[in-house]
This record gives sequence, structure tokens and C-alpha cells, in this order.
Amino acid sequence: MQRDLSKFTHGTYDVLIVGGGINGAAIAHMAALNGLKVALLEKGDFASGTSSKSTKLIHGGLRYLETFDFDLVRESLRERAFLLRDAPHLVKPLSFIVPVYRGDRKPLWMMRLGVWLYDRLAGKYTIGLPAGQAGKHRFIPRDELIGLMPGLKEEGLLGGVSYYDAQMDDARLVLENVLSAQVHGAHAANYVEVRSFLKKDGQAAGVLAFDTVSGREFEIFARKVVCAVGPWTNVLMREEEGNVPPLVRTTKGIHVVYPGKISDHALLIPTSKDKRVFFIIPWMGNSLIGTTDTDYTADPDAVAADQEDIDYLFRELNRVFPEGTFRKEQIIAVFAGLRPLVHREGEPAKISRNHVIKEAYSGIIYVMGGKYTTYRKIAEDCLRVILPSRKPVDTRAGFPVFGSGEITESAQEVAKENGVNTGVVRYLMDLYGTRYKDVLRLTQNNPALKEPLCACSPAIKAQVVYAIETEMAVKDEDIIKRRLSLVYRPCRSGQCVQEIRQRIG
Repeated sequence: MQRDLSKFTHGTYDVLIVGGGINGAAIAHMAALNGLKVALLEKGDFASGTSSKSTKLIHGGLRYLETFDFDLVRESLRERAFLLRDAPHLVKPLSFIVPVYRGDRKPLWMMRLGVWLYDRLAGKYTIGLPAGQAGKHRFIPRDELIGLMPGLKEEGLLGGVSYYDAQMDDARLVLENVLSAQVHGAHAANYVEVRSFLKKDGQAAGVLAFDTVSGREFEIFARKVVCAVGPWTNVLMREEEGNVPPLVRTTKGIHVVYPGKISDHALLIPTSKDKRVFFIIPWMGNSLIGTTDTDYTADPDAVAADQEDIDYLFRELNRVFPEGTFRKEQIIAVFAGLRPLVHREGEPAKISRNHVIKEAYSGIIYVMGGKYTTYRKIAEDCLRVILPSRKPVDTRAGFPVFGSGEITESAQEVAKENGVNTGVVRYLMDLYGTRYKDVLRLTQNNPALKEPLCACSPAIKAQVVYAIETEMAVKDEDIIKRRLSLVYRPCRSGQCVQEIRQRIG
């Protein structure tokens, strides 16, 4: 599925979606599934904004229990179960541990009550685990917790609790929704910027688009226009409606990737001062640490982590791991993203993650707020606005993405048949699901594509070709940051970057 802009100039679309993050991708996927003629535009690469800067979690939101947002937690836990079913190669169960110390704002009894309630709200949507594993929540005695988390501060430690949520590959989840939309007939393109809205009798009738690759402008016509642009909502709305009050409140969250992992479990730690929590999560053999939550009012395109953000995380890390386990000079990567919260006053951490869908006087539909976990529900609610007189296809029974489905072949057999390492096959299955076969098929006519891309990861050269030919990768960073997530792996030789740049060129 290659990038083909010639498709966009033929006829009028039923719906044109601006924004190729998770919400825009899911809306395009669901609209195409409902038989609509769909266009999807993204000014950068798919998931290049907020949707690849998350904590990589699919979760109900344990901390939302504190604000009594039970409906959101219940809905999120249900959607978590749907995602584990519909994208099993990208969304996987992950156990979380919360250590509790004497004098903590939330005492041990409260944390035990919280994880019990969390599972109760999940009901039949509690995460199912392989046979022999302990499921659901449990209390962890102090001595056991110290064994599970080497280096954890022992002074004042009372014990802890564990519970289950899920981890995802956020960038690929977006991409596979885009590819799924295309399978059902949608036209999608990255690196196409919306310059302005076209109007007919005061109503939105399409957009003036600009291809940032070729430098060409062209018009696209549509009966409905949806803006799912997250942190850029206020910018677009002001361009279209003038000086209107902000509808979205953007808060910044940063993450760092640190070499090695301290445990196979994720760690959730309440901060010492600002009533937030932060995570240490196993991620691609390393540790993902975050996040912050501070108001941000500058240009969304300029968001970046600053030294104060990094210092904040490391202060908290060193408080809980006092032996100096973590050092800033060893950081592999740092990234910052913006949460597009529905505008409310109050502390950022306490603002609801519910979503709102608003139709402006011009007919443009704005999608605001929400959380990653509930993207299917957000898309469903948007379809109800697009099709007010028609009930959308019920996707609760299944909303599978591009590579979903059961893999029946063993990695050993596939490796033997294709002349590659078994570990490479397992890696491809985890990354592409059932589409791993499409990647290996490229090696049949060109055995050189079986070669490792670099020593820093299990990736092979065929994946670069696949990213360009099938996944619409245009720039080297599309592959490095989002298709293969190489940015999260330490690389000394730079061989992977050189190979990707050569192929792109």
C-alpha cells in the first residue's frame, strides 16, 4: 500500500479525516468498515505527534479511582479487553507492582482496596493469563517485594500490591489501523498538510491540501470533515472560527529510555510532592521511565523535554532507588508529547480523560480528549455523529487491525523453511502478527534481505523494504522511530541508520 496522491482528486468523499494519530486512524478504519468513501490526511508521518509519545500502556487508569471516575475506568477496562483480543501481537498483558512506604499519601490498606476495586470494575473483562500464572491483583509482602525489585529502597517499606494492565506498541497500533482502513477502501496519505478548509454556503466542503514532499497544492472535496488533531485542535479551530475560547488543554509528558530492565514487572510509584505517579516499565529490553504532567501553551510542533523535566524524573527515581542505580548520562532516548485534554480548570493530573465530539457551525466535527485505550469507542461515537440516521457496524465483537489473527505456525518451522534465525521469526511475529509472512516473502527473490539490519536489534533488511513498499515510510525517521522503533535501542555502529538511509534514498 503505497502513498498515491492521485487518488484524492477523483470525486467527493463521504468523510475526510484530518489527523493521522490514533483517533484519526481509528475513525478512518471504522468509517471504511461502514462502507463510506474515506480520506485520511496527516501533516507529518502517521503517529508522529502525540500518538507515538505515550507511556505505551493500554489501561483502565488505576489512579482515576481517586477522582471517582468509575465510568471511565469501567469503559477503559472493557476496551482494554477488546484490544487484547483485536491486536494480540501489539497489545500484551503486563503485571504492575506498587510499593508502599510508611507515611505515603495512600496507605497500604487503601492500595489493596484500590486494586481489588479495579478488578471488580473489570468484571468479565479481567485480563486472562496463560495457565499456571497468578492472575488479578494480590498483596506482596515486604521481603518478596525486595527480591522482585533489586535496589528498591528498603527503609520504611511496608509491602506492595500487584495488578495487571497491558502494554502496546503505540506507533504500530496507529499504523495498522491506517492499513486496515486502506484494506477497506480508504485513501490515506502522510506528509499532507491542510492549508485551509473549503466552504460551500458556509459549510465545510473539503480542504486545500499541500503535499510537503512534492510541494504541490490540491483540493479534496468531502461531505463531512473530521478534525482529530489532538493538541492542534485550538490552532485549527481559531483559523476556522476566529478568536474562540480554547477547547483543548494541552499538558506535557516526557519519558526517558534507560538501558537494561530492573524487572519483568512494571513499577508504579507515587511521587513525593505533586500527587502524581510515574512508571518504570520494561520496554524492548530496556526501561521506559515517565511521565510528567505540566501545562503547555506554546507551539505544539515545538514541544520538547527540558532539563527540569528530566531532573524531576531522576529525583523521584533516586528517592526510590537510593543506591544510584540510574545516571542521566546513560539515557538512550528522551521524548516529549502533549495530552489533548478537554479544557477544564484544576490540576492537570485531576482533569478527566473523557472525550468530547463537537460539531462546529460549519459542520466540521472536532474530536477532543480521550485516552489511547478508548480509541475504538471514540471512533464509534464519531461515526454516530457522521451518520446520525444510521447505526454503525457493531465493532464490540471485533475491530481487528492489519496483522491480527491467530498464528498457527511454530517459529522453529518457519525459521527452517526460510533460512533465518528462530529469534528473528519470533520478533517478526510479535511486530507484524500474521503479516510476518509478507516480510519474509520479500526474501524469497532477494536472499540478501535476510541479513541483519544491525547488531543493535533483531531487525532484518527486508523490514526496511516492507516499510517503504507497504507501510508508506517516506523518511528515514519514519522507520527508525515508528516502523521499527530503533530509536529505543542503543546502537554504537550506526549501521542500521546507514542502511535505512541508503534504502530510502
